[in-house]
Amino acid sequence: MVHMSSEEETSRTSSSPSSPSSSSSLPTLHFIGKKEDIVRARRVTKLVNGCREVLVLYHQGQLYAMDTRCYHSGGDLQDGDIEEFNGRLCIVCPWHKYKITLAEGEGLYQAVENPTVKPLRTHWCSKGVKQRIHKVTENNGDVYVMLNDSIDPIESDIYQTEKYRTACFKVQPKVKSKKL
Repeated sequence: MVHMSSEEETSRTSSSPSSPSSSSSLPTLHFIGKKEDIVRARRVTKLVNGCREVLVLYHQGQLYAMDTRCYHSGGDLQDGDIEEFNGRLCIVCPWHKYKITLAEGEGLYQAVENPTVKPLRTHWCSKGVKQRIHKVTENNGDVYVMLNDSIDPIESDIYQTEKYRTACFKVQPKVKSKKL
């Protein structure tokens, strides 16, 4: 797993005006790492913009980026298997086996067509977008992520809050037990 320091990210973060006469600027690109390093590691996690944990995956020649914590219960997706369901590549959360499409962030589930008919026939359905997906770009061997800054809430957002990270990841002091 490759982790970048915030100083390294800041020094490689770029943004530029969309045009010389425009006062608006393009969304910020956040440096993740060298493509060759990401290809070798297959998965890289990084705290982007000081607030968002992003997982960048390399699979079958393609780069994908998403929030690193599963929308369902905060499982660490960097440890999930990548599988294909009905022709769609998904990461499978290692905690509860939720399936999330790599390209769209949709949650998939297997539905039963008619529960009264045996044998049961199932098909894959979408729950809609549940995981925030981010845009990955490559420039001269450097990989960047542009955060999805849509104001519409997505279920994985809850695991991106400082409150969640502080409560779940702070180190608990060891308590010495008394011998009787």
